[in-house]
Amino acid sequence: MQNLNIHTITDIAISWGLQALGAIAIFVIGKYLTGFAIRLLRTVLERSKVDETLVNFLCNMSYALALVFVVIAALGQLGVQTTSIAAVIAAAGLAVGLALQGSLANLAAGVMIVALRPFKLKDSILTSGITGTVVDINIVTTTLKMEDGKFVIIPNAKITGDIIVNNSRQ
Repeated sequence: MQNLNIHTITDIAISWGLQALGAIAIFVIGKYLTGFAIRLLRTVLERSKVDETLVNFLCNMSYALALVFVVIAALGQLGVQTTSIAAVIAAAGLAVGLALQGSLANLAAGVMIVALRPFKLKDSILTSGITGTVVDINIVTTTLKMEDGKFVIIPNAKITGDIIVNNSRQ
């Protein structure tokens, strides 16, 4: 009888140990592949002459999201029920999205400005009733220098939601 208990305990320990080794392997390989993919993404974006701010943002967000999936896969290998974890992450994402709705609109507009290039640095533009020279295009805002020397910082969502007149483009 005692011999049976030792065999049962040994079988459970071996089974759990193999699961733990599998989870560690998933995490290590997943982390390596994620790093490789992010380096590749960064190289492609930089060669495409994408704005450095956007490159950093996209790479950091992609890395974080991919790492979350790797951790969930490793936990699944250990036998943890990942559906509840996924539900919590989804709820947290929804809450953050609602809290940052205005900022996310500005972020999306910044991506559109960088991607579509309706204007570039040093262009003279008229938008939102303001005329000025573009001195900075940030991921969330654009800064114009007006003729009187004052600087105006305009949220990107306001710019893309309005008419843009580019006085520098022929």
